[in-house]
Amino acid sequence: MNSPNTQSAADTTAATPESGSALGKGLETRHLTMMGLGSAIGAGLFLGTGVGIEAAGPAVLLSYIVAGIIVIFVMQMLGELAAARPASGTFATYGRLAFGNWAGFSLGWLYYFMLVMVMGAEITGAGAIMGKWFGVEGWIPGLVAVVFFTFVNLTAVRGFGEFEYWFAFIKVAVIIIFLAIGLGLLFGFFPGFDSPGLSHFSDFAPNGVSGMAAGLLAVAFAFGGIEIVTIAAAEAKDPTTSIASAVRAVIWRISVFYLGSVFLITALLPFSTLGDAETAAESPFTRVLELANIPGAVTLMEIVIVLALLSACNAQIYATSRLLFSFGSTGYAPKFVRKTNSNQVPIPAVWASLFFAFLSVTLQVWGPENLIGILFNAVGGSLLVIWVMIVLSEIKLRPALEARGKMPVRMWGYPFLPWLTVALLVGLTVLMLWDPSARSQVITVAVAFAVLSALGYIVGKVNPAAQDHEEMTL
Repeated sequence: MNSPNTQSAADTTAATPESGSALGKGLETRHLTMMGLGSAIGAGLFLGTGVGIEAAGPAVLLSYIVAGIIVIFVMQMLGELAAARPASGTFATYGRLAFGNWAGFSLGWLYYFMLVMVMGAEITGAGAIMGKWFGVEGWIPGLVAVVFFTFVNLTAVRGFGEFEYWFAFIKVAVIIIFLAIGLGLLFGFFPGFDSPGLSHFSDFAPNGVSGMAAGLLAVAFAFGGIEIVTIAAAEAKDPTTSIASAVRAVIWRISVFYLGSVFLITALLPFSTLGDAETAAESPFTRVLELANIPGAVTLMEIVIVLALLSACNAQIYATSRLLFSFGSTGYAPKFVRKTNSNQVPIPAVWASLFFAFLSVTLQVWGPENLIGILFNAVGGSLLVIWVMIVLSEIKLRPALEARGKMPVRMWGYPFLPWLTVALLVGLTVLMLWDPSARSQVITVAVAFAVLSALGYIVGKVNPAAQDHEEMTL
């Protein structure tokens, strides 16, 4: 490694705006926090919650607690790295610092294409709902939404942050209102509704340990998406302070929102009546609101689901463009993707991400169904690989961070808790391999990760830009 005071050119934003390769510095802590919340609170929460509850019964709360502990530990470690060295490449940068170009290349591109696939699915889903509202084909409102997000993402980063803040705020407000209504129902404050109290918890684990294991698989990646908050750190006004505050706020608020919602749903609705919801009317959130005789509950939930999908999609356009911007200086992508405009927005990177988003939407609508299923189902496996590599990177880099001195965020119980996290993630992998429906995710991602790692190793050997960053400082 070089001198501790030397910063890698890979992710520095110290260049002047005139150089055409510097990102802006307009994001505040509240923007980062809402971006993380908005990315994690997607349609999966409103439509997919019933799957885990059906599998495990009320014991799904334990599944959520285990998943929450894993994510809290992973985010604390990622926050430790990001607060010490903010980088638009986030865990791809830290993987490269810890293990070399093979790790940085594979992690970065794996996450990039995962976000692109999710982005395509989200805009397709939102378009389908909006299409029913207006009596048109779903791709039409989906296209309008993407065009609108194009303008949002081409503005100065503060404008994007402000838009995403209020976009995500609506979802957060709806969940807070839902929690208030749910508590009112549970305590019998609504006339005409006889609260079941905690009677639904009398058979806490109806399907035993196997049910809880199935529930864990169903909810393990529900918190996925909050990693995006560390990508935005490089464009924060005060990166070190902002990322430390945002990470703490996001992980605890997400835990409260998810656990609170699931607790109220399992308390108010019999678990046997829940399952995968394909429409807003089937959502457990809608059913709880209907218990309180909230007028227009289905329409309200449809609007919330569309906003959840569009908000997450908007944040992912931002995240993929910044990842690509970071790749431009390491030889993982052409250098022109680092060019920025007068607002310090990486225009080529944004357009590239939008191109892949359009391609993803095209595949979602007109492509081979089996191909899309394989790619989209690989999301959980991709997150598993990324989380494992984040933990291993933190374990490897922690001594260097401590030697450097300034660590505004620290992972608790180092090295015991990081290694415990690795063990929990390995256990989750075993569960996925044991389950036939999840096994394909692990196999698909393992092959993709191996291929990307090999390509990253080759890039590190033959590309001068990558060689320049083979050894980098914290």
